Formats: sequence, structure tokens, C-alpha cells
Amino acid sequence: QVQLVESGGGLVQPGGSLRLSCAASGSIFRLFTIAWYRQAPGKQRELVATITSRDTTDYADSAKGRFTISKDYAKNTVYLQMDSLKPEDTAVYYCNAVWPANSEHNYWGQGTQVTVSS
Repeated sequence: QVQLVESGGGLVQPGGSLRLSCAASGSIFRLFTIAWYRQAPGKQRELVATITSRDTTDYADSAKGRFTISKDYAKNTVYLQMDSLKPEDTAVYYCNAVWPANSEHNYWGQGTQVTVSS
């Protein structure tokens, strides 16, 4: 069983920055793909960014050029650096870990609220 704990959310003004953290309960990064999703009120959950076990990254069009996903293997933590934030980035952000070799191993964190408002 993998546990994921997100942190770093909060209230920020448009144009500001936040760094979200996703701490994993074990050394899973060499096997699992880690992703950040978000869900705004009344909307479906959407994929924001992914980083594979080989450190390949990918981003939703809405995140490209503004968000950066990265890993710290020593801390078993994945980060989502979010810059140039917009009100439409307001959502609950969730961390997800999935083992591509066996998708039954699919874990979610509890989420962290990000609010972009003046």
C-alpha cells in the first residue's frame, strides 16, 4: 500500500507562484508514474502533469510553460512548481501514483486546495 500526502496549497494572487509537494510513503519513484491532477468545482478531474520512472515529463496544454513537475528521490517527494498562476488554476490538486506494469497499483492523495484570487 502506498500513501501519498500533498501539501503546499493556499491562496495566491494572480501572477503568483506556489509549490505543491507530494510525499510518498516509500521509495516508489523508480517504478511508478507520478501525476498531478486537479478538480475545480463543478468540473471533471483533469490531468495537469506527469513524470515517469525514467523522469520523462509531460504537461497539459494549460500547464505548459508555467508549471514544472520534478522529483526528489532522497525525500520520496514529487513537486509541482506553479508560476504565473491564473484564477482558472483554482482547484483541488491531487497527487496520483500508478505502476504501469500493474495498474491495479493506483493510489491517490487527499488533495490540497489552490485558490488564485485577488
